[in-house]
Amino acid sequence: MASIRKRGLTYRVELYKDGRRESASFPTRQQASAWAVHREAELSGTRLPNHTVSEAFGKFVEEVASKRRGGKWEVSRLKLMQRDKLADVALPALRAIHIAEWRERRLREVSGASVRREMNLLQAVFKMCRREWGWLAIDPIKDVGRPPNPVARRRRITQDEIDRITLALGYNGGAPQRSSDYVALAFLFAIETAMRSGEILALRWSDVSEKAVELRETKNGDRRRVPLSSVARGIVALLPRAGERVFAVSGPTRDALFRRARDAARIDNLHFHDSRAEAIWRLSKKLDVMELARMIGHRDIRSLMHYYAASAEELADRLG
Repeated sequence: MASIRKRGLTYRVELYKDGRRESASFPTRQQASAWAVHREAELSGTRLPNHTVSEAFGKFVEEVASKRRGGKWEVSRLKLMQRDKLADVALPALRAIHIAEWRERRLREVSGASVRREMNLLQAVFKMCRREWGWLAIDPIKDVGRPPNPVARRRRITQDEIDRITLALGYNGGAPQRSSDYVALAFLFAIETAMRSGEILALRWSDVSEKAVELRETKNGDRRRVPLSSVARGIVALLPRAGERVFAVSGPTRDALFRRARDAARIDNLHFHDSRAEAIWRLSKKLDVMELARMIGHRDIRSLMHYYAASAEELADRLG
């Protein structure tokens, strides 16, 4: 049985097996734990269970992904990965080269950003294999390079583009009558609140108060209350309380109608999600960085600093 204790900046692991004592020190607890599992297997003359990567995917789907919010993407992605030859590799034989070869195959099919997300998922699976299930002794992904982060998208939306989109959706003001009207109002609401499309379409009337809405399901899992500007409150006032949902349109319908309107308006390189960045730019002129982070649900305020990037000339004007 191994025991791990932190001593200064290192983790000391001591292993007792059949009257024999061994010890070693490592910079992280994970490395100490992996060494203990591997060494104990060596001393006992046994090997790690001979499960495959595919079996690990299946166990992760059943015990982890299917039981947590946001797990739908993980489930579908892991089932797709089970078709790749990586899934046939036995876990005790899994090495970085297998992951690197999988990465190159995926890069021929999807973007680098998608591969990075999938590598994060693989890392989560292999962590469970090491820490919880005893199926792995080493981390096979830690030495595998990841595709570079894509350049951050900073698409601004002009008022002219907003007008052309709403016109292409056929919205002329007033209470919505058709799905395209709801899409137009959701777009305008997003620019006022910096809420994501999924957050907007998930809103229920029970979440709406006079000057704020409460988001029960967000991307990072945190619940938060979003204050409403007078314009946002005006949009809510136009919506009929005919059902449970505030915006009576589904995600796929919203996506299809917005894309169609964008193309009809001949606007290039515009996504519905760009409304969030535009809203953050506008809100940064009214709120300080801490208030903005709380409103839009950012945990790391450093990611918001470029919205506050003023030129030297602007700063000089403020100094007087």
